[in-house]
Amino acid sequence: MPDLLLELLTEEIPARMQKGAAEDLRRLVTEKLAAAGLSAPDARVFVTPRRLTLVVDGMPAAQADVNEERRGPRHGAPEAAVQGFLKSSGLTALAQCETRDTGKGVFYFAVIRRAGRPTAEVLPELLRAAILDLPWPKSMRFPAASFRWVRPLTSVVALFDGKVLPLALDGVPVGDATRGHRFLAPKPFRVRDFAEYHEKLREHHVILDPVDREVSIAAQLEKAAKGLGFRLKPDPGLLDEVTGLVEWPVALTGRIDQDFMGLPPEVLTTSMRTHQKYFACLEESGRLAPYFLVVANMRTADGGKQIVAGNERVLRARLSDAVFFWEQDRKMPLAARIPKLAERVFHAKLGSVLDKVGRVMRLAEALVPHVPGAAAHQVVRAAELAKADLSTGMVGEFPELQGVMGRYYARHDGEAPEVAEAIAEHYSPLGPNDRCPTAPTSVAVALADKIDTLVGFFAIGETPTGSKDPYALRRAALGVIRLIIENGLRAPLAAMFRQAAVIAGDVKDPTDELLAFFADRLKVALRDQGERHDLIAAVFALGGEDDLVRLLARVDALAAFLKTDDGANLLVAYRRAANIVRIEERKDGKTYEGAPEPKLFAQSEEHVLVESLATAVKRSTDALAREAFTEAMAALAALRRPIDEFFTKVTVNTEDRALRGNRLRLLAQIRDTLNRVADFSLIEG
Repeated sequence: MPDLLLELLTEEIPARMQKGAAEDLRRLVTEKLAAAGLSAPDARVFVTPRRLTLVVDGMPAAQADVNEERRGPRHGAPEAAVQGFLKSSGLTALAQCETRDTGKGVFYFAVIRRAGRPTAEVLPELLRAAILDLPWPKSMRFPAASFRWVRPLTSVVALFDGKVLPLALDGVPVGDATRGHRFLAPKPFRVRDFAEYHEKLREHHVILDPVDREVSIAAQLEKAAKGLGFRLKPDPGLLDEVTGLVEWPVALTGRIDQDFMGLPPEVLTTSMRTHQKYFACLEESGRLAPYFLVVANMRTADGGKQIVAGNERVLRARLSDAVFFWEQDRKMPLAARIPKLAERVFHAKLGSVLDKVGRVMRLAEALVPHVPGAAAHQVVRAAELAKADLSTGMVGEFPELQGVMGRYYARHDGEAPEVAEAIAEHYSPLGPNDRCPTAPTSVAVALADKIDTLVGFFAIGETPTGSKDPYALRRAALGVIRLIIENGLRAPLAAMFRQAAVIAGDVKDPTDELLAFFADRLKVALRDQGERHDLIAAVFALGGEDDLVRLLARVDALAAFLKTDDGANLLVAYRRAANIVRIEERKDGKTYEGAPEPKLFAQSEEHVLVESLATAVKRSTDALAREAFTEAMAALAALRRPIDEFFTKVTVNTEDRALRGNRLRLLAQIRDTLNRVADFSLIEG
């Protein structure tokens, strides 16, 4: 079966856009193929800095033939109606129609047979639509075409079954010719299919598959570091980015002047990684080695000496600036920089960064009782100094180092070690894989900083939407959740939110809105850990539960209970009872609340059930008060047999209205008893 090969040769695509563009191209083309009745069983995409390539193997040579039936007017209908039907169906004579008895009369039917178009005819307009529909984050116009694209398209290879497709892309050349590496093999060459294309690209110094490029880069870096007597500092994110910057990777080694090795290692690695895309080497002790590794997109006659020399020169200039800032910043105590924070706007409605610092100091002090081991004087001092490094020259040059530099400057000023660490850690955790602070001072300041941000932005109505979260409030909420759960803090969220709102001053109290927001964030956090979101919702629905540690203990106990036979059967019984009560209440237009009347019990199963419910309520209430959630579930488990016996031997909807109402109240009591532990109506499965 014939194959499709599409290559879009372009100017350099930003590395951050490449993977998304490749997947978007695959998705768009396969969707459009499917809509056209063409299968794409094996569609593969590849991307380099200069090309997007799609190959679809085993495509049909043509669309399948389609038969379409249209029912026309009734047999014997007026001539005008018949002629109108023939014209709309593309027929010329009534003899081309069939007559059928439908049971409601005899009608004319037109059977229209449409032959499938050759795939080569369908593809050009389909591919053009896919190319123009690519959703680039940023795009531009260029002279050769009337449409916008991420970068100017240089040329396009469009082959189906070895033949060039007549793909119209304005002034962009379309054919069977492409180019290799921009400098090592710039001359065009022709290809007939993907196999030849892939092979010739490698001959022309282009590794098409990003996976192959990444493997090659990693191997070269490891070999280069080992050759220096060191080991490579792992950096998957940088490796992924560099893979998108080169087509023919060549790892080279450069040296860091010894004069710069006295800088904090974070300054060195940030300068190398963020600004220059260099990889760092480590000594066996874990200390930073005075070498860097750079991945060039060239193989040169001098073995890369000039490339290395140029990169060393650039790094030397940048690190010279860092040395200057490092020396100048330490001439002034960190505390002396705090007033400058008044010049930085945190948010127009929430004041300056200095205003935020004042709020965080007061809130952090209020949180001390909830963080075992935290000392109030250290917490307040750390909160006071936490943002001061924003006014330093180093953080001005390297914003990524905020907090980290504050720790170094605090140490230099003789601040307590706990204070210095809290300054560095108060932004953490920044994501699900970031280390969560555990030191009490750090935890208190990190909590206060994030809660102040959340309360402030929710109070002024700047809440996340489905697609936008400009102030990273979801991340802040997940940070609070991790700080509480991973440190086992018995911290009431509602009280902390209200305290933050009071400290903020003249703002509305967003506590209820934030609790709902946290419930959603907690579901996301625990779902990633394999927890069931419906159980979290069932516990949250009880209301008044804002202690995350206690909430999770209850969720864990509920999950374990539902895995047992008693738990699973009790859930079924709950639904049966709740459904009967709901249906009958709707039918009767009244609710069945309150305790059932024992004098109306007509069967022993009713007496046994009501006694069992009373015992379960007493035992579960006592267990819940002691936070013995497993014991509370065991109290519910004892209900399984009496509930089963009740449903087996007792008729609820009896003709005796008093007896029926009493039994419905008994079913409502089953529902209400179980709902003391969790809202069972929200539990799935």
